[in-house]
Amino acid sequence: MPGFELFGELERKEVNDVLDSGVLMRYGFDGMRNGHWKAKELESELQKQFQVKHAQVISSGTAAVSMSLAVAGVGAGDEVIMPCFTFVASFEAVMMLGAIPVLVDIDDTLTLDIEEVKKAITSKTKAIMPVHMCGSMANLEALKSICDEHKLVLVEDACQAIGGTYQGKALGTYGDVGSLSFDFVKTITCGEGGAVITNNDKYAQFADHFSDHGHDHIGNDRGAESHPFLGYNFRISELNAAVGLAQIKRLSDFIAIQKKHYTVLREALSQIPEVVFRTVPEGGEENYSFLNFFLPDLEITRNISKAFKDNGIDSCFHYYDNNWHYVRKWEHLKELKSLYPISEEVKDGLKYLQTKSFEKSDHFIGRNLSCLIKLSWTETEVKERANKMVEIIKNLLNN
Repeated sequence: MPGFELFGELERKEVNDVLDSGVLMRYGFDGMRNGHWKAKELESELQKQFQVKHAQVISSGTAAVSMSLAVAGVGAGDEVIMPCFTFVASFEAVMMLGAIPVLVDIDDTLTLDIEEVKKAITSKTKAIMPVHMCGSMANLEALKSICDEHKLVLVEDACQAIGGTYQGKALGTYGDVGSLSFDFVKTITCGEGGAVITNNDKYAQFADHFSDHGHDHIGNDRGAESHPFLGYNFRISELNAAVGLAQIKRLSDFIAIQKKHYTVLREALSQIPEVVFRTVPEGGEENYSFLNFFLPDLEITRNISKAFKDNGIDSCFHYYDNNWHYVRKWEHLKELKSLYPISEEVKDGLKYLQTKSFEKSDHFIGRNLSCLIKLSWTETEVKERANKMVEIIKNLLNN
């Protein structure tokens, strides 16, 4: 991770097909295309590889999350239960619809704590949205059971976990609808892009229309198409889709490389008793894009994080002090710093953030280091990195 590390001839060929045709838009201009429909081809490839009935490729992972919720009927005043450890896009996508993000604690999976989810359900709850952070997943079977009991929608944010699986299903396909991201630092990239994936025919039709201003895409005359309902412009360009099409064809190779590098690092760190690895729910296999582990306490973790950086061990993240991924530093959300007026319903719905604490999550995030697995490392570089990490951790634990 990320896929841009291994750009090659296949990406260049797919992009050149688009440039040679001159058609950069995914819809229309049929006669000029020379048979090239990169967004459609990417959707077909996603359906095949993920064994899912429908894929709608769009402009970003954030758009995919918001659209996943929209096609499931989530809107004004609805509550969406989600983890307090995620990327800010997850709650932004909820709020874009006028819905209320209900942040709850995580556990040692670094995803939703099941008991906290149960406590958070109210009469306004419409959906549960697990976020499969750093390549691994929530306990989806337990969450599905809760959704079935309370008649809620299970919406998977799998933007950071493409290629991971749960009970033999690709992440994003276990729930009612899922979202993927293909931005520049994901395992496969379009530069900017995302996808909504689902086995629900109605949701798929909604996604097709909603992503293109509500166009119904019936007939061959785009100007004559009707609009069954309101939509937005979440279209992906053919150039972005072309890069994604090349990358998705290489996904299995990327996952294999990540697993190989991940395994070298994990086996090295396993010799340190104080290092405890994140829990992967039974039946799950992460996509190996990050190696996540816990250290004894916050102070030690901060010291080791600093020592890693000082000694050239890059891209190992301590999210406790990070303002993109953890609730502790989300002042713009807590204080509702917005360019436009926020509805009173959402304001009231978010008042809980003024007093709510997340001690359970602090316990895990404070002690966690999340180390990016690069595709471009050589075997020698991975081994040297592993040895250096072990040496740094042992030295600081013994001081």
